[in-house]
Amino acid sequence: MPMPRERHADSADADGSLNGYSNGGRSKIIRAIDDEGGTTDAKYPHYLPVWDHAEQLPPLEPYTHHDPGKNADPSFKDLLHEGVTARKLTPTTGTEIFGIQLSTLSDAGKDQLALLTAQRKVLVFRDQDFADLPVPQILEFGGHFGRHHVHPTAGVPEGYPEIHIVHMRQSPADKNDFAIFTAGKNSTVLWHSDVTYEEQPPGTTILYALELPDVGGDTGFANTVEAYRRLSPVLRERLHGLRGVHDGISQVEPYYRDGRLVRRKPISVEHPLVRTHPVTGEKALFVNALTTHIVGMKKEESDMLLGFLNNHIARCLEHQVRVRWEPGTVVLWDNRVTAHTAIVDWDGRQRRHLARLTPQAERPFETPYVPEEQ
Repeated sequence: MPMPRERHADSADADGSLNGYSNGGRSKIIRAIDDEGGTTDAKYPHYLPVWDHAEQLPPLEPYTHHDPGKNADPSFKDLLHEGVTARKLTPTTGTEIFGIQLSTLSDAGKDQLALLTAQRKVLVFRDQDFADLPVPQILEFGGHFGRHHVHPTAGVPEGYPEIHIVHMRQSPADKNDFAIFTAGKNSTVLWHSDVTYEEQPPGTTILYALELPDVGGDTGFANTVEAYRRLSPVLRERLHGLRGVHDGISQVEPYYRDGRLVRRKPISVEHPLVRTHPVTGEKALFVNALTTHIVGMKKEESDMLLGFLNNHIARCLEHQVRVRWEPGTVVLWDNRVTAHTAIVDWDGRQRRHLARLTPQAERPFETPYVPEEQ
């Protein structure tokens, strides 16, 4: 989901335009704590977001991703061992697991965690210690699942650009901040998969709670494997071979205009509309709010088909689950076969503060259409 506006940024320099792909020559560091007068009552102040404009990164290089789920023992003996209980949230999507501390998992347990995430799409763990662990230990855990992705615009904990901070609160410095984010919208729901404008978008993704409002701020997830399966065989077959453009350039244009941080030159990429999961072999729809058009189609045709597919993902409750956050909650999802949305419904005077790890996976690929067995 797009992050709230980075505040107190200077106006863009003349060379801070899309043509130059730079933020100007001045070095500046924007800290969320400054919006709170330099002091904060945040429970985890070292996780408050920072934007360091000196942090300019080169283009991402291709890398070979080996999904740890391929190594996993399907009996899950190192994950779902004695004393662990698992409860399905819906028949097809989401499982809540109790009685295990993720930070203590062996490598074999992490492999099985990746496999179970791919199978159930979303896993919810309660009473976890992630928020209190040293950040390097968290990064080591996340690195088991792939190369860490550094978001081009998000705020991060100072010194740890691999961690994407999700933070929103109406601050004393800007009493209307929360209202600005929601202004002009009947709903802030935005179904998406994370950073699909990269050549190799994330796979197994980790989000953990730091501080939460008393109520509200849930996250909705949609199972895009089920979304694909619910389409008619005729439409499923027609979607194979089509490719969508995922646009990272238009997403960062407002950041350039306002002189805000963009760490890396944005790109747009083509991905198949139907991708295949490398471990489960399942096919999933791979379109979302970042998919701007379908290659080879006229605008009206592309808009109609993308509109239908996005509405299908968003409206079909049969393949969705809503996760309620609690202190100590860690949620894992497979970004390749899900879409998600924040639900911005809480009291804006209360802080919603989470941290995300987004290990990259393989470049999306598709396999041939297989007709249903009669």
